[in-house]
Amino acid sequence: MSTTAAAPPMRTHIQGAVIKYGFIFVTVALFAYFSISEPAFRDSATLLDTLRYVSVAAILGLGVTLTMAVGGMDMSVGAVAGLGVTVAAKTMVVYNQVGVVAIIAVIAAGALAGLVNALLIVVMKIPDMLATLGTMFVIQGLKLILVDGQSISPGMTLSDGTTAPGRFTDGFLQIDRGTVAGIPVSVLIFGGLTVLAYVFLARTRWGRILYAIGANAEASRLAGIRTGRYRALAYVLSGVLASIGGLILAARIGQGDVSAGTSQLLEAVAVALVGTSVLGRGKPNVWGTALGAVLIGIITTGLTIKGLPYYTQDVVEGTVLILALVFSFTLSRGKRA
Repeated sequence: MSTTAAAPPMRTHIQGAVIKYGFIFVTVALFAYFSISEPAFRDSATLLDTLRYVSVAAILGLGVTLTMAVGGMDMSVGAVAGLGVTVAAKTMVVYNQVGVVAIIAVIAAGALAGLVNALLIVVMKIPDMLATLGTMFVIQGLKLILVDGQSISPGMTLSDGTTAPGRFTDGFLQIDRGTVAGIPVSVLIFGGLTVLAYVFLARTRWGRILYAIGANAEASRLAGIRTGRYRALAYVLSGVLASIGGLILAARIGQGDVSAGTSQLLEAVAVALVGTSVLGRGKPNVWGTALGAVLIGIITTGLTIKGLPYYTQDVVEGTVLILALVFSFTLSRGKRA
């Protein structure tokens, strides 16, 4: 009789452990599998390249995480990152400015894009996803207008017949290509922003308020919280983070590619959604987003080393995302129960 009574709690305990640690186990297991089957995978240079590869999507994912914390979703992060590439290229190549000016211009453009999203969502009451989808298309069109529909590269012929006088400065290119103590600068930026985002969301009053708004916006408003301002803050910060991702992307490409940032949206949303299932949180969280980025990086690098076609990676990444959502929604139902 006691054995029967103990069975349900045991099953509940096992289910809870699977939900809480499942994705950590999957990440470790995949890392071990690729390390054993492909010796090149466990090389330190390969591991650093993996982190470098996912740094842009991870940083954009942090921005998405902030907007998910307030119950929203920023679908414009990829377009904002692409705009950052265009603004950086035009500032340095066309206007012949130094890298610092380009960095300031890109971050300002990202903050402005976030502010536009905030105005549409908070002031005009447009649903988050619809508003940010709208700005995504506007920004994608705007960056084409800024460069007359062509990519920007040093020495190119401009629309007035003159030659572009500038180039990507060496200092600017170090944002992605440089290293500190053997670690890529972009990886250090990713790590630093992850820590800052964690402290902001988990250890400050502003972060706790963002989570409270996401849990119940009306109750937060009745409690005296100016929910509109905090939601606006989340979208402005998301725009800034997306622009930082754009800076890394620009330094990586070394030219103003008009298609840059297009593929980053899906990866950013994927890592943020995967992050909701990490450690059984069942809600957006910074460490979960970071681990989601690492997991996708491991999968992409491992499959590439194994020589699998690139299109199979989308299937695997999509499967991982579906499993993450299953874990996350299972957790949510369990908490409601």
